[in-house]
Amino acid sequence: MPNHKIALLPGDGIGPEIAREAVKIFKLVEERNDDTSFTITEAPFGAGAYFECGHPFPEETKAVCDAADAIIKGPIGLSHEESQKIPVDMQPERGALLPMRARYQTFANFRPVSLPKALAHFSPLKPEVIGDGIDLVMVRELVGGLYFGAKEVGVNDAGLRYVRETLEYDEEQIRRVSHEAFKLAMRRKKVLHNIHKSNVLKSSVLWNEVLGEVAQDYPEVEVRHVLVDAAATALCLNPGQFDVMVMENMFGDILSDQGGGILGSLGLMPSSCKGPEKSYYEPSHGSAPDIAGQNIANPYSMIGSVAMMLEDSFGMTQESKNVWSAMQSVFADGFSTPDLSKPGAGVKMIKTDEFGDKVVAALAAMPRP
Repeated sequence: MPNHKIALLPGDGIGPEIAREAVKIFKLVEERNDDTSFTITEAPFGAGAYFECGHPFPEETKAVCDAADAIIKGPIGLSHEESQKIPVDMQPERGALLPMRARYQTFANFRPVSLPKALAHFSPLKPEVIGDGIDLVMVRELVGGLYFGAKEVGVNDAGLRYVRETLEYDEEQIRRVSHEAFKLAMRRKKVLHNIHKSNVLKSSVLWNEVLGEVAQDYPEVEVRHVLVDAAATALCLNPGQFDVMVMENMFGDILSDQGGGILGSLGLMPSSCKGPEKSYYEPSHGSAPDIAGQNIANPYSMIGSVAMMLEDSFGMTQESKNVWSAMQSVFADGFSTPDLSKPGAGVKMIKTDEFGDKVVAALAAMPRP
């Protein structure tokens, strides 16, 4: 019987609360699948880790992640005021998240933007825009570009403070994420939207050249080129035209957050980050320190990240689908949490742990895979 080793990094803010709900799902999946077991090892990561251990990505956490088959992490970061107590280079994104991506070369980020018609009330978009629902996936290059380029801060000859940051890609970085996007498009509708800014950026010119070369290996996939600013507009006006979208790092960071906006919340967006040897999974939203400890944060994105791990890292496709269905059934039954729905929205408000329990109950009622 395979035993899957999982590193659990609860993170900051609401992270520990929603991580507990993810553990419930892992335990139930283990019970429902006689040929599968999980060993879950928890480790500190993020701002809390800095205050506890002196580093946001401590050596002991690296060891846990190195030994794991897959990693699942909660959101990281604290309020602006608390973050100022941490040296700039040790703040969670710079000191923990980017180094983890670099350590495991998690070059391809997959963010599903999915909202079934039955849940359309969450979206700020008009019903006629949503149509039969929203179902697209953004594929973001995750270890190159401006975020990982050389950085310089100083004072120039005129006495003015300046900053210089380098946007850099090589063709192999572009090629490998392009292959991932094309393979996903082949499994879906065989349409790939390439998001770029080649009318201004030379990096996008090279991106388009390499993607065009990769496209020759996938003749069944139709490639549609869209400027990133036009894509941002189109996501609001007609999200149904998109199925798989591929883009460089910063474009993906911005557009995927916009994807959360058209759903109504980043709380409805899990994600996976694929590397050559292992992947990590995380909610796309922040740590929401203003509601931490109140048991009102929805664990949908964290549990959705579990579902993505089950399929992508462990090949448990049917059980992954079951977890998705169980989560959506809780919303469909008229339940929500206060962070996603306001009083008077016509839904029954429940707590974080109650939402997790309802997902567990719905999954337990399904036939075993």
